[in-house]
Amino acid sequence: MSEYLDLPHQGASVAATARSVAFVEGVRTPFGKAGEKGVYAHTRADDLVVKVIRELLRRHPELPPERVNEVAVAATTQIGDQGLTIGRTAALLAGLPKSVPGFAVDRMCAGAMTAVTTTASGIAFGAYDVVVAGGVEHMGRHPMGEGVDPNPRFLADKLVDPSALVMGQTAENVHDRFPAITKQRCDAYAVRSQERFADAVKAGHIGPDLVPVATRHPELGWGLVTEDEPPRPGTTLEGLAGLKTPFRPHGRVTAGNAAGLNDGATGALLAEESVARELGLPVGMRLVGYSFAGVEPEVMGVGPVPATEKALARAGLSIDDIGLFEINEAFAVQVLAFLDHFGIAEQDPRVNQWGGAIACGHPLASSGVRLMTQLSRQFAERPDVRYGLTTMCIGIGMGGSVIWENPNWEGNK
Repeated sequence: MSEYLDLPHQGASVAATARSVAFVEGVRTPFGKAGEKGVYAHTRADDLVVKVIRELLRRHPELPPERVNEVAVAATTQIGDQGLTIGRTAALLAGLPKSVPGFAVDRMCAGAMTAVTTTASGIAFGAYDVVVAGGVEHMGRHPMGEGVDPNPRFLADKLVDPSALVMGQTAENVHDRFPAITKQRCDAYAVRSQERFADAVKAGHIGPDLVPVATRHPELGWGLVTEDEPPRPGTTLEGLAGLKTPFRPHGRVTAGNAAGLNDGATGALLAEESVARELGLPVGMRLVGYSFAGVEPEVMGVGPVPATEKALARAGLSIDDIGLFEINEAFAVQVLAFLDHFGIAEQDPRVNQWGGAIACGHPLASSGVRLMTQLSRQFAERPDVRYGLTTMCIGIGMGGSVIWENPNWEGNK
């Protein structure tokens, strides 16, 4: 066992001040539609994670694999090929040295976000120098809630409203709380999300994030997935107006103004900033701070509001300091509730300028890193912007927000 005790020193001694955390780069698989007709119907979830880890290492040959100190991978439904401590098993399958540990994370939709913030905290504290953090969800193979057994006291003791465990019903509840957020406003927002995403694809903004995935169908043979499957170009208000409201008769939430059921994986490289520069790794963003907050589970969509207020207060910033927003679009009503609260216009160009999950999909635990990856690429094009925010609502009544600083900000020059 002596070979494990003589590893080179990694990290720094505990200091009075936190170390700077850099987001190096993020990548993701193209997102697919869940179900038997989806592109990943016959592809394992852990193999999707392996693809993103290998791609990060391929893109950064300057990083010796043994310098990776941790691999954190999130999954909401930790069962089958999304179980067995997927951070560790995916690291082994990806070819990382056996000395590199790993673990699994579950904070529902904010799994990858939590994988990033948890390992980033380790970097800031001096426990790690370089980590891989991300998430995966194969909702076709493992629907949300598969195998769970909610304690009957949640309902018997009236701890939560019965609708709290059905995300679509919680979105309808947000509509009830904010009647000014009409179905028409949500449909209009959804159309803009589709249009912005389609424009971003045409402009070449989305392609650099994607890792092609080889697939094999038992009848159709081999295939190669190179683009997202969920987008619906050409979506119109008229088309959305006629969609069914599956969560409530005459409701407001439809398949058109909400993210779908999707499969996909994301991954990011994080590093202590001076270590990144020592290794020649790029610095895409710098972590400023983050917060998670709880809200009533039956209106989980409002979670990003207190999480953002908390993060801004701790960072000594205001909402006006944020120059770019990446808000996860689980439901249009949830995004509009956030914008209305902070007095931000629905068509503000700072918000989801390349579209969002309503268009490209939301494979639950993976989405947090997608938000970060898009923000990082936007930072590279916007030296006039100093701060950006990634935020999302989280099932069972939570929200998460992360504030980032642009290293390319012209004020640094």
